[in-house]
Amino acid sequence: MNRNDFNPDLRDDAALEPCIGLLELCSVARGVETADAVLKEAAVELLFATPVHPGKYLLLFTGSVQDVRSSARRGAELAGADLVDQLFIPQLHEQVVPILKRKGGRIQGQLDAIGVIETNTVASAIVAADVALKTATVDLVDLRIANGLGGKSFFVLTGPVADVRSAVHSGASNAQAAGHLAREVVIPRPHPELVVHL
Repeated sequence: MNRNDFNPDLRDDAALEPCIGLLELCSVARGVETADAVLKEAAVELLFATPVHPGKYLLLFTGSVQDVRSSARRGAELAGADLVDQLFIPQLHEQVVPILKRKGGRIQGQLDAIGVIETNTVASAIVAADVALKTATVDLVDLRIANGLGGKSFFVLTGPVADVRSAVHSGASNAQAAGHLAREVVIPRPHPELVVHL
């Protein structure tokens, strides 16, 4: 796996608030301009602002609910037709950020079930993961965004079969409603050899 397959690096020195906003643009140049406007609009901190595959630009930022909402609105206005997708989550589930920072590593052992949701945008994957985690007792195993995926994103959940089914249904329904669901699957009792490749 080369470096371009990893998620963008999140700043370790930024104070992460529970509220996040993300803007996903199809233009790098407009993305840089939008990041500047987002920072000038309100007291938010950029967790990353970077180009990703395939020539898109992502900016993820955090702050108070009011500041993130204001900056997201201003950024979306400026992005205009270059805006591919966006998110605003006032209370992000605690499992999402650590998985975004994950650089690899494998899990071992027998899992009761896994669920995978694949989306066409980064924002829809993060929102679907947040919704899924808030729906049932599941754990987020992986969350990959854009790089090495042609701009798509996906995440993997594990837990008891019924909980995974419920979480995947909720997350996939959210992505489907936004028009960004690519595919979802639930696999009960995945083969142990498959698990090490997750």
